[in-house]
Amino acid sequence: MTHTAEPRRAEAQPQPERPEASGPPLASDHVDAVRGLIDRLDPCVVRDAAGRVVWDGEQWAFLTGSPCPDSVHPGLWRQSALNTHQGLFEVVPGVYQVRGLDISNMTIIEGDSGLVIVDPLVSKECAAAGLALYARNRGDRQVKAVIYTHSHGDHFGGALGVTTAEDVGAGRVQVIAPDGFMEHAVSENVFAGPAMRRRAVYMYGKSLRPSPLGTVGFGLGQGVSSGAVGLLPPTTTVTETGQRLTLDGVPFVFHMAPDSEAPAEMNFYLPDRQVLLIAELVNHTLHNILTLRGAPVRDARAWAGYLTECLQLFDEATTLVGSHHWPTWGKDRVASLLTEQRDAYAYLHDQTVRLMNRGLTGPEIAEELDEFPGELGRAWHARGYYGSLSHNVKAVYQRYMGWFDGNPAHLWQHPPVEQAKRYVEFMGGADTVVAKARTSFEAGDLRWVAEVINHVLFAHPDHADALALQAETYDRLGHAQENGVWRNFYLTGAQELRAGAGAGPLAAQPHSQSPDLIAGLSVEQIFQSMAVRLDGPRAASHRLMLRWEFTGPDEVWTLLVGNGVLTPMRGDAPGDEAPQLTLRLRRTTLDRILARQTSFVDAIGSGAIALDGDATALATFHSLLEDPPLHFPIALP
Repeated sequence: MTHTAEPRRAEAQPQPERPEASGPPLASDHVDAVRGLIDRLDPCVVRDAAGRVVWDGEQWAFLTGSPCPDSVHPGLWRQSALNTHQGLFEVVPGVYQVRGLDISNMTIIEGDSGLVIVDPLVSKECAAAGLALYARNRGDRQVKAVIYTHSHGDHFGGALGVTTAEDVGAGRVQVIAPDGFMEHAVSENVFAGPAMRRRAVYMYGKSLRPSPLGTVGFGLGQGVSSGAVGLLPPTTTVTETGQRLTLDGVPFVFHMAPDSEAPAEMNFYLPDRQVLLIAELVNHTLHNILTLRGAPVRDARAWAGYLTECLQLFDEATTLVGSHHWPTWGKDRVASLLTEQRDAYAYLHDQTVRLMNRGLTGPEIAEELDEFPGELGRAWHARGYYGSLSHNVKAVYQRYMGWFDGNPAHLWQHPPVEQAKRYVEFMGGADTVVAKARTSFEAGDLRWVAEVINHVLFAHPDHADALALQAETYDRLGHAQENGVWRNFYLTGAQELRAGAGAGPLAAQPHSQSPDLIAGLSVEQIFQSMAVRLDGPRAASHRLMLRWEFTGPDEVWTLLVGNGVLTPMRGDAPGDEAPQLTLRLRRTTLDRILARQTSFVDAIGSGAIALDGDATALATFHSLLEDPPLHFPIALP
């Protein structure tokens, strides 16, 4: 579990693979990953309606049938090779999975006459390809229900690939999700979306070429599809553990797990088939308490507690199915995996809190707790291919103590660029720092090199020798990591230093949101997303009131801009203040504007928006909304 910072040619070596001390033999993961294979997508390429490739599983072919090169940690190579298995798999009779067509799995449950689809991948193209693969082998069946296990986009984004808004609206298809799903799906994918999407480029290695020198996956999966993302709001909400539903003749027993891997998350049990679908509470890797792309810190203690509940409530389960990776079969093996995963999250939580109460800070605790002990330390599924002990420990500390470690010196520090200028001056200037760092680099102290050269680059972003040394340092650090996310962060940082922010295949992507995702949002959620784009300091000198009359469906909203704040109000504003402008439009017109398929000016010109009042109020309002940059720098200031 240790994250070895130095490469294999440096003094400290990455850990070799370690066999499990108990349980199934080492080969069991390889057996389980292909068990039940019915058919594959050949070639494993999915395209959108315009012919653009949105998923290419063939790019990972170098991971199979070749020995692990020096540029990849052997543990990560093994995990990535397991993740490349793709196709339609039978889990048990009547329960199937599509794996390897996206970052996540889509589970298909056969009912009396139709299908229940669980977690329909990231994009509608991949979900549709998975359903077509099922139909090719099992026949066409009507989708009767869609279940979202939690509020992350890779578990709902492809819903429009397996059903339609019309079928859901007509009651022909149920959409089932845990309590709080829409609130958290929007907050993670819309409100903080721009910053998270930029960080996700680093986390998932989206701008890196798949190769032994580039990205090899990230432990939880190999990549994220780039097709159309949609959102069908739930028609049925699960609110409590033990809640039962019968969907197309199949009984489901639900288990709530809020604030675990996602703020809104649930599992379910199929008692007739003794199958427990565990969402993302159990994976064949240690998961994240705080994902490095950014998210609210998760509750490791609650996470462990939910797994204890599963052990108690569903002790008859003979098959464990996850939203990522391959299933586990056998009652004893299911119980063992649940127990060890439970203990992993409990250990990192409890020991972090123990050392926190001894006075250690997050980084200090992370150095102290560098691996799991005993059985956990020898379990493949608890290794840090995706989450890591190091950053999970810091996340637990953050959840309890926040960003401040209590040291007054850290209470009011200069921002990074100003710190860097002062550090470099104190250390004798940029050239001197780079020369000393080169000596540390040759000695293998790469963590220190990354630290001091970062100061040089934030003080002097164009320093050629510093750019070259830091890029080489990130390469060597990245190639040594067992954790796929850490590898991608280091290698993407090196790419940015060499080619600039936004380098690689993402550079040409437009700055727009999926129209299918926007259509799934309420008007209130759309206006709330505008509120976090309002330039408060500039808006503070304005007072605006805009009344919006929507049709399809009929709704009235008032937007008030005052004191640098955008306040959405359903209906008319209280008091006697009259709006400066009333806009009359269909809801779909606003959706098309937000998706950049048209503009306010064009919509007004075509008559799609009718104005009553001072049209300059709309222009002023629109000018106060900030478009976040698509590719802001991360490795440089």
